[in-house]
Amino acid sequence: MNAVLVTGLGLVTAAGRDADSTWAAVLAGRSAARHDPTLAELPVTLSCRVEGADQLPVRPRGVTRIDPAARMALTAVGEALDRAKLDPAEWDGSRVAVVTGTSVGGEHTRLAAAERFASGGAGSVSAYFLTGFLPNMVCATIALHLGITGPTLPVATACAAGGTALGAARQLLTSGQCDIAVVCGVDAAVVPLMVAGFGQLGALSNRQSCPFDADRDGFVIGEGAGVLVLERAEHADARSAPRLASFVGYGTSTDAHHLVAPHPEGREAERAVRAALAEAGAAPGDVDHINAHGTSTPRGDAMEATLFSRVFPHRPPVTSAKGAIGHTLGAAGAIEAALTVLALRDDVVPPTAGLTELDPEFAIDAVAGAARQRPTSLALSTSFGFGGHNAAVLLTPA
Repeated sequence: MNAVLVTGLGLVTAAGRDADSTWAAVLAGRSAARHDPTLAELPVTLSCRVEGADQLPVRPRGVTRIDPAARMALTAVGEALDRAKLDPAEWDGSRVAVVTGTSVGGEHTRLAAAERFASGGAGSVSAYFLTGFLPNMVCATIALHLGITGPTLPVATACAAGGTALGAARQLLTSGQCDIAVVCGVDAAVVPLMVAGFGQLGALSNRQSCPFDADRDGFVIGEGAGVLVLERAEHADARSAPRLASFVGYGTSTDAHHLVAPHPEGREAERAVRAALAEAGAAPGDVDHINAHGTSTPRGDAMEATLFSRVFPHRPPVTSAKGAIGHTLGAAGAIEAALTVLALRDDVVPPTAGLTELDPEFAIDAVAGAARQRPTSLALSTSFGFGGHNAAVLLTPA
């Protein structure tokens, strides 16, 4: 199978508007969670909001109104292309793909239109709210902005969407349908309605996110964008592109168990992990770093810990970024894959922010307190979403 390289990455999170600042916060185990005044009327007020997301200085070609989700996406795209040393003015746009993952689309735009409709009727609603709200529009905006005419594919597998987007892009590259794929996971859903919904599910914490901790009681909702530039190795080598990591395996599956709760034994999640290993030609014992989905929910962490202890009895170090940057929903898989690339680069496993006492039921090596220096040859990043969506991504140093 054709090799796929990561040649660029970009991040926008509550911890910072670029990859370096986000990575510094994750390495330090520093939480970006704050009590959010826009949620003051709700039982849960804690969030990892990207401050000023609606003011990020991007001017997309052909677009006059843009949702904060698209602003974050375009900001991260710009950083990723810079790191990849790619100039859209010089590429063949027909050989470039865009694949995006999101859970809700342009939620700010939708809510603003709904408020206008409620107060002023149909005539007060702009037709352009659709171009800010529809879940495919971030994908379309990136393509329009960059002059990309190759395959474009938006995926919506809830909180697995970023990981699913990476897998779909890998398939486009290995099948020869493109040479470059711009992959973006993004969500901007820190709004009262979404927070109320997750709160009613009992999924949120108003104390802290502490993945795998004995005292965990839910996640802190976050937002952000993660972008990875993927390329066929032959194409990247021909232009002497940066080689940040190799994307060597992907697996996906569905629980068909419950619309919200994961299967407690994680059997279908395991199938996704084993499919990624098979594609990479690797054995479970080859994995020496796991970037877990790690939401800090009682059921989610228990399923994942059960999965890891069963498939990886050698107990590779496990980390979760959600203690630092919150649960970014559809962006999580892409953001966390980018963080895994940086961990491979720096030979380090970041700590799990918020983790102070590992749940005694979990037979895993969850890194806490401080980053652990460790050369890694094969890293796994997992993503799981409402609806039973599972995605597993395997990365190696390039």
